[in-house]
Amino acid sequence: MSEQQQSVSAAAVAKKSPTDFLNHILGRRVFVRLNSGIDYRGVLACLDGYMNIALEQTEEYVDGELRNRYGDAFIRGNNVLYISTA
Repeated sequence: MSEQQQSVSAAAVAKKSPTDFLNHILGRRVFVRLNSGIDYRGVLACLDGYMNIALEQTEEYVDGELRNRYGDAFIRGNNVLYISTA
């Protein structure tokens, strides 16, 4: 295999879709920021194609300060600014 072919193959393997990322983080601790600026941290239980998110062991942060703890929380997808691993 030529160096160029190896480079192209490596790039193809490295490319992942957002769906791949989301499927990979199911069951892991995540950080969710809402459009309002409120943050949630918890274990990603499930999500759907509309980005509706179910979290377990959820903590709510307002201005970086812990405000509430919830066992389970459901976040409507149109409120989500981004999600990342915690």
